[in-house]
Amino acid sequence: MKAVCWQGVNELSVEQVPDPEILNDQDAIVKVTASTTCGSDLHLLGGYIPAMRAGDVIGHEFLGEIVEVGPEVSRHRPGDRVVVCSIIGCGRCRPCVDGMWSLCENSNPKPGLTELMWGGSTAGIFGYSHAMGGFRGSHAEYIRVPFADYNAFTVPDGVDDMDALFASDAAPTGWMGADLGGVRPGDVVAVWGCGGVGQMAARAAMLLGAERVIAIDRYPERLAMTARHVGCEVVDYTSTDVNAELRERTGGRGPDVCIEAVGLEAEGTGPQRIYDGIKQRLRLEQDRPIAVREAIHACRKGGSVFVLGVFAGFVDKFPLGALMNKGLTLRGAQQHGQRYIPHLLDLIARGELKTSHLATHTMTLDDGPRGYDMFKRKKDGCVRAVFRPWI
Repeated sequence: MKAVCWQGVNELSVEQVPDPEILNDQDAIVKVTASTTCGSDLHLLGGYIPAMRAGDVIGHEFLGEIVEVGPEVSRHRPGDRVVVCSIIGCGRCRPCVDGMWSLCENSNPKPGLTELMWGGSTAGIFGYSHAMGGFRGSHAEYIRVPFADYNAFTVPDGVDDMDALFASDAAPTGWMGADLGGVRPGDVVAVWGCGGVGQMAARAAMLLGAERVIAIDRYPERLAMTARHVGCEVVDYTSTDVNAELRERTGGRGPDVCIEAVGLEAEGTGPQRIYDGIKQRLRLEQDRPIAVREAIHACRKGGSVFVLGVFAGFVDKFPLGALMNKGLTLRGAQQHGQRYIPHLLDLIARGELKTSHLATHTMTLDDGPRGYDMFKRKKDGCVRAVFRPWI
């Protein structure tokens, strides 16, 4: 079959790879009908995520049609249209039962590196390096889905593919940030990043009752899209002091909840941008925490900061003093999508959550390298490139 493969730093190609097969009784084979780029993929392209190998199939946000199931799959049959969570959970271990699906103890068959780096293993993730299990990704014609009863969700009739697609990762990731960040009715919420995840976090905060939501970015087209489709306030961080702006809009207190939806390649202004850029290029610092620093400084005393953006290693100049002395709560996680996807599909079916606007560019699988180049460089206002293997 055809697939988009990682070949090295900033190098992708479209290759013929073996078709997937049922390996375990709980597997399903899904014919991929739509798969989209994600901001965290850019960390793979840039070489910041360890344990990538030439020829690895990338991609983790997708939907499709089930074409084959293992003998122990009971909730799905061939022909079902499903959206699949990017995080693989077994559904039986303690973290999965507790709703912490990205901490699954059974889905990552290669836990050694993450245990060494982070002191504990994580769940498997489609197309996201051998540290996360070495699973083939979704930018392909077919994909094997382990533990299909827990990771694939039937798409309601009447829900368009382009809306359901983002229930795989962007929407549940954003919703998790607002939910576990503790958004309550009447709160003021600030979101760093107006990509797909940032927009979904902002919309989730609104649906959870936030009085004001303020999204921060630097790209005019993303700011305009967020204002138009999400309906929240927006701030261009290149034209103002973000901390001062947020205090001005919150009566001097700062936001109640701050959500970081940028990740380890965050941009900024002033000396910190130069400092972090040089240290990261020299590998003296693994991740650029510019947006995290801003969120901690901007958050009100006693508030909450949730890190949605992917980070892989160590950061410099972390404001631990501000975190401690302001009494902040800091949380982060890969998404626990299985606890949110059914609810999100219901919201999409009722028209309360719109996601299809994120798909700014639709193309064939053969255009995968070009789609990622557009996505990475923000060409032509690209927010998400979507690949349709069968068109």
